Amino acid sequence: MTSEKDVLTTGEVAKLCNVAPRTVSKWFDSGSLKGYRIPGSKDRRIPVSQLIKFMKAHGIPLDGIFSGRTRVLIVDDEQEVLDVLAKVLGEQGNYEVKTANTAFAAGIECDRFKPHVVLLDMHLRDGDCKDVARFLRGQDDFAMTRVIAMSGKLTDPQLAGLRTNGFEHVLKKPFQVRQVVEAIEGAASPVH
Repeated sequence: MTSEKDVLTTGEVAKLCNVAPRTVSKWFDSGSLKGYRIPGSKDRRIPVSQLIKFMKAHGIPLDGIFSGRTRVLIVDDEQEVLDVLAKVLGEQGNYEVKTANTAFAAGIECDRFKPHVVLLDMHLRDGDCKDVARFLRGQDDFAMTRVIAMSGKLTDPQLAGLRTNGFEHVLKKPFQVRQVVEAIEGAASPVH
């Protein structure tokens, strides 16, 4: 449901939270659940980012948040890596895949594509990839976006240290497609 929408109706929120629409209206009216009213109407709208915060704060399972195909953004400045991963994940993994070859392009694509998972090479020529991960972590719109680091140059202790810097998982190049799929599936799981 939310994989294509940024804003939900009270009825859609009710289905995700397994409650009656009237309960959602009460949450909204009390200020517990942030959103806005449609001008000239009593209809309420709740941004997905606000719903996720509310669900986490109240221990409501996030099971319905990821529905449909998982959107994956691959960020790497090696065109061959982009081409191979995009082809394999799109065909075999049933993922919706976009690519970017710079940190700047990744930012633009994140805004347009709203990925569930970002595969981020740690050695882009145009920026510090830790900054990209921190930026995503600091934005409400990307509260559910998981970032997976990819590197062929970092040592195992350096790779392990990335988990404390906002990375959900770390992949050491060269890797097998199965490892990438497992990392994506683990990261996109609504249990997190």
